[in-house]
Amino acid sequence: MREFWAAGRLPARTGVLAWAAVAGFAGGALVGHRLGLGAAVVGVLLWAPALPALVRRKVWGDLGTVAVSIALLAMAAVLDAGWVVSLCVVVSAIAAAAASTSARSAPAVVLSGIGAGAGGVRAVAWLVKAAADRLGARRGGVLTGLRSVAVTVVLLVVFGALFSSADRIFASYVPRLNLDLLPGQVVVGLLVGLVTATFAHLALEPPDWSDLRLPRARAARRAEWLLPVVALDAMVLSFVLVQVGALVGGHDYVQRTAGVTYAEYAREGFAQLVAATALTLVVVGLAARRAPRTSDVDRLISRAALGVLCVATLGVVASALRRMDLYVEAFGLTRLRLLVVVGEITLGALVVLVLVAGIRWRAGWLPRAVVQVVAVAMLGLAVLNPDALIVRHNATAELQSGLDVGYLDGLSADAVPAVDELPEPLRTCLLRRIEVPPPDGLVSWNLGRQRAQQVRADGAGLLLDATCPGS
Repeated sequence: MREFWAAGRLPARTGVLAWAAVAGFAGGALVGHRLGLGAAVVGVLLWAPALPALVRRKVWGDLGTVAVSIALLAMAAVLDAGWVVSLCVVVSAIAAAAASTSARSAPAVVLSGIGAGAGGVRAVAWLVKAAADRLGARRGGVLTGLRSVAVTVVLLVVFGALFSSADRIFASYVPRLNLDLLPGQVVVGLLVGLVTATFAHLALEPPDWSDLRLPRARAARRAEWLLPVVALDAMVLSFVLVQVGALVGGHDYVQRTAGVTYAEYAREGFAQLVAATALTLVVVGLAARRAPRTSDVDRLISRAALGVLCVATLGVVASALRRMDLYVEAFGLTRLRLLVVVGEITLGALVVLVLVAGIRWRAGWLPRAVVQVVAVAMLGLAVLNPDALIVRHNATAELQSGLDVGYLDGLSADAVPAVDELPEPLRTCLLRRIEVPPPDGLVSWNLGRQRAQQVRADGAGLLLDATCPGS
């Protein structure tokens, strides 16, 4: 811990300080604008001074996590859907915290947010010392100059505002400043600059708790450990076999056995299966810590019992996905349904990672891989362009519940190109209803909004009144 805080006294390169200032200025310029190209550029600026140090340390896994984190922020320049962009920003921050602190173990990954925060506090001391070293004996003169500049800016702003309000001709020559945004721009600019410096400093001197491990648990007796695990194996395998029977038997079998239609059967239980998958991962983690491993036979039995549980759980994942597929075929695709499908696929991928780790009984790489899988899954969801996918599916599927036009017209501008491919009068109806934000400068430029605006411009004369089907 002492070494971590002592690193705040290390010298800082002028290039890093300059880059942090540039990133802070760019971050402050985002205030007052919708997220777009500017946010993607800031995502690159945040990591640029840290990348050389990460390369020198040859932490290729961390570099991969950084790349996914930057790609997630770049989705702000691609998609208009606020719900997707917000999730991308959150997952990007989680991945950035893990990468910046070089978290390896599960405790280090969980505490990576706190570690990154501590790195920010340390970076403040680092920046102050760097500034003091460069000013040296000129500190007094620089402070005097800064005071003079501050007084000059205040005088010009006050008198400029008075003269501009008194004379419109004079006002036409004065640059317009939105003073209401200035405090927010300053705060955001300082935070972005600090985060840039934090990443650069953590890349040079990562925390020494990145490999923090939980204390090794006492191994259980073979019989004590094996009974609950084998019982759970039998339960999960029985459930999977029942699902196979329902799949093979089809609608008549489900109607005869459960008294519901196949679509209603598929609608029930998805949330429980997702919870069961997540709970299985917890059980496997706890069981692996207490697994008997004093002999080769113990290790073989442990691998076999936990391996069967993981493979059976993949059957649960497949069952959950099949249920959701049938449900979507009958009732349509929504944002929530698509999100939970991606979540279940991610849990399935994590089960596979656990299975691979159990083969060699080594899981040192697993915590960081979990972060990367979650980040890649979120990136995959964004690349799918969910709102456009929802339009294409729901407008072409034979839905038992009918087409919910009211839901479709609440989608983002990302859906507009897909809507433009629909037959009339549905096309015209939705193009008139879906809100497309107007252009707002280069900082807010966004591919989804740009494409939607182009579709609107190309078909402006065709957007006549139309009665929406199903409305």
